[in-house]
Amino acid sequence: MIKKGIILAGGKGTRMSPLTKAVNKQLLPIYDKPLIFYPLSILMLAKIKDVLIIVNKGQLDQYKKIIPSGKNLGIKITYAEQSSPRGLPDAFLIGEKFIGKDNIALILGDNFFYGQSLTNKLKECTKLANGAKILLHKVSKPELYGVAKINKQKKIISIKEKPKKFTSDLAITGLYFFDNKVISYSKKLKPSKRRELEITDILNKYKSQNKLTANLLGRGGAWLDTGSIDDFYKTSAFVEAIENRQGLKIACIEEIAFKNRWINSKNIKNAIKFYGNCKYSEYLKKLIS
Repeated sequence: MIKKGIILAGGKGTRMSPLTKAVNKQLLPIYDKPLIFYPLSILMLAKIKDVLIIVNKGQLDQYKKIIPSGKNLGIKITYAEQSSPRGLPDAFLIGEKFIGKDNIALILGDNFFYGQSLTNKLKECTKLANGAKILLHKVSKPELYGVAKINKQKKIISIKEKPKKFTSDLAITGLYFFDNKVISYSKKLKPSKRRELEITDILNKYKSQNKLTANLLGRGGAWLDTGSIDDFYKTSAFVEAIENRQGLKIACIEEIAFKNRWINSKNIKNAIKFYGNCKYSEYLKKLIS
């Protein structure tokens, strides 16, 4: 069972410069809320209440202004700083003490997920006891992504990074679930030609032991990357369209906590006071009216 999660919110965000010269990318808005709310909401939907957020060195105070400790959400949030980007597995080295002897979920801070059956799929993934599990999503241009080929039992047969020849149209998203061995595996990694530790090497280690499985986001689900300015605003437009059509918010972290019974109406009132006079607060008022 996975009860801890890491959000990797480091990186320089160079493709979004000059916006990211002053503000970390994960604090920029996706429509009506900061990007960091979205990966945090995914962990909360998975009923994960112990979260480590890894941020760039020197940007910790920016995050604590919007998400202080997690107490207001009925969860525990710990922060750690990353001096420089060293690849995704660096999250397990930085977070070794946080992880302890537990299994762990990792979500990238710039990934966006949406889907009606998403919560059930997340809960299924957190049941992981041994091995590793990744979330896959069908894409029209697999040559732009790392992709995985699976068998009928949803075990990974092969992994290819941006394949020139078609092998699979199932892209590997930025959401991973690992047993505790991921720490020792990460310690043995050597930097690639990019001078980074590669998550693909970790996945291949589990695959070689026949312990890497997958879950599919499925038709009707959405996985969006916010790595560029264009992608950022496309994601914002998607959220705006859904929220304005349905009258429901995506990634309202207080709503998730409230429905999970981690907080009560008093906490919602405190959140309304904290955010002030805005549409987000108006939405929160409806939760307790």
